[in-house]
Amino acid sequence: MRFTVSIAVAALMTLPRSEFAQSPPHTRNVVLIVTDGLRWQELFRGADQSLMNRKYGHVQDTIALRRAFSRDDTDSARAALFPFIWNVVAKRGEIFGNRTEQSEADVTNGFKFSYPGYNEMITGHPDSRINSNNAGPNPNLTVFEWLNTRPGFAGNVAVFGTWNEFADIFNRARSHLPIWAAFDTPPAATPATAQDSLLAKLYGSTTRIWDDLAYDSFMQAEVTEYVVREHPRVLFVGYGETDEWAHAGRYDKVLESAHQFDRFVADLWNRVQQIPQYRDSTTFVITTDHGRGSGLEKWTDHGADVDGAEAIWIAVIGPDTPARGARAHVARVTQSQIAATIASLLGENYAAAVKGVAPPLAVR
Repeated sequence: MRFTVSIAVAALMTLPRSEFAQSPPHTRNVVLIVTDGLRWQELFRGADQSLMNRKYGHVQDTIALRRAFSRDDTDSARAALFPFIWNVVAKRGEIFGNRTEQSEADVTNGFKFSYPGYNEMITGHPDSRINSNNAGPNPNLTVFEWLNTRPGFAGNVAVFGTWNEFADIFNRARSHLPIWAAFDTPPAATPATAQDSLLAKLYGSTTRIWDDLAYDSFMQAEVTEYVVREHPRVLFVGYGETDEWAHAGRYDKVLESAHQFDRFVADLWNRVQQIPQYRDSTTFVITTDHGRGSGLEKWTDHGADVDGAEAIWIAVIGPDTPARGARAHVARVTQSQIAATIASLLGENYAAAVKGVAPPLAVR
């Protein structure tokens, strides 16, 4: 009987806004932040000791890496790697995806790589047509494009991402959203500030490691400048280095870029709390586009044939989200619920407006 009631309650909590009465949200702004291909294992367990070596992790300085991220217990290890997520988000918000504690968060597109994952999270459903990372302009309406047509949001939506495919993922030509992807010339004030000019110079003159991916640190600088200057209400921020270093088999760089990602999120959170338009009225949704394999070799890979690459994690912090921390023994959540969650946090019902969209997460 208890089991049946629990299932009924869990189902009720995922109903669209039209079917489940909610008070008006305190959230006026939402930032969706994604770090590409960051495993749930590192987020919830910290650095993997079996990969902090030359043989399996191609680590250059094992002593320094272990000093930075190796700890005696799981709680300390994950906090050393992600101090903001575990000292702030976990205490004031919610995190789904710790499979060790029966909290599953999954992609449902079946492909388990980037474009299908980003499409699923920002449109609310998988699409079998999106079967390549070079699938072209997204035929689906994203929640960002939809919100840009809603009263109070038009002209207040923006997209930043280090990967060049974000221009197609958000369909720049059709959506007319302001999108800065990879090495696009960064936005600038009129007239350009010294910081704007420096960023443009760095983007144009720095030797590239990846032709289709810009550096997380460069994008962080342009995002923070844009937020302070333009105050968008809906923002996407996509970091990419965690995935690229994993594909390269460099576990030391994976940990370093993951730690930097945590610092970037903390910096953005602290900045918005200093701006009246954002303070105590902004929700961050933080996640990844896909998981990866496990073990001594498969950790570098993901895709349809890689077991475990469907496993992701989702964190939420904001004025409407209860401080439930790392969730345990809860119903499975999916990547497809993120789009409707963004709208619901803003008091909008994307799930009712667009056919086939998954219902929002119960984070209000």
